[in-house]
Amino acid sequence: MTTIAIKGMSCPHCVAATTKALNDIAGISNVTVDLEKNQASYDGDVDTTVVKDAIVKIGFEVLE
Repeated sequence: MTTIAIKGMSCPHCVAATTKALNDIAGISNVTVDLEKNQASYDGDVDTTVVKDAIVKIGFEVLE
């Protein structure tokens, strides 16, 4: 499982948008987005750049 930190999520809608964006990436499964921890976790062997781009595209920042 891969976990990434996300900045800018503030509500359940943010969680839903992030979950959908990650689920739409081919090769990713078991997406979990945690609002309190400001992070997302997922299974899959996908280039992290693809994941980061999907999150930035919906208006959030990925923390390194």
